[in-house]
Amino acid sequence: MDFLLDPNVWIAFGMLTALEIVLGVDNIIFISILVGRLPAEQRDLARRLGLGFAMLSRLGLLFSLSWVMSLTNDLFSIAGQGISGRDLVLLLGGLFLLYKASHEIFVEVEAREQDNADAKSGTIVSEGAKRGLLWGIVGQIAIIDIVFSLDSVITAVGMVDQIEVMVAAVVTSVGVMLFAAKPIGEFVDRHPSVKVLALAFLVMVGMALTAEAFEVHMPKGYIYAAMAFSLAVESLNIRARAKRMAKA
Repeated sequence: MDFLLDPNVWIAFGMLTALEIVLGVDNIIFISILVGRLPAEQRDLARRLGLGFAMLSRLGLLFSLSWVMSLTNDLFSIAGQGISGRDLVLLLGGLFLLYKASHEIFVEVEAREQDNADAKSGTIVSEGAKRGLLWGIVGQIAIIDIVFSLDSVITAVGMVDQIEVMVAAVVTSVGVMLFAAKPIGEFVDRHPSVKVLALAFLVMVGMALTAEAFEVHMPKGYIYAAMAFSLAVESLNIRARAKRMAKA
């Protein structure tokens, strides 16, 4: 336990925890949007299960570091481009995220009227259907968690040597995300324009993952900066709309 007295360990823990939280932003957005399609009484459970899967997948990858690092070895090549296990995971995850985000944008923009009509008609959904929807969404969350976890763990390995520090940072970051997921999800659910903006952000993340699979590196800082700017503009629009409604 002497390493706990080393200030460098605590600095590494703080930096890695902050990085894990930043890298988890897209995960929180993905979970919040999917959970928003569930009945209100199931949303908290789905959030906890989704973030629980995120923590378990990260810890599982951390405890199999030798296998994770072997994923960077090329399995085959296409047109002179080496393709590794990591590249395949990123490619499949990126394509899944592109499909899912695009589908959710369609549902939000084009199919919203149909959803409202179904709600007004008083259609009763059985408990079995509700459970099926819940576990279907949790399964989708688990799939994308693995993709997000892979890069997160590889980054952690490059920053810190002690496995204990990595585990502590992962558990702490998931705890922070668990605390932040509900208010973020409720905010996104209250503002449809923010939801579409978040889905567009996930489309960009999916494109970045797909490009990364082919060794085309797109720094996430640019994506986060664009998203932060867009959110800042949208927050001004939300405030302006609220003031107009108050005057009316």
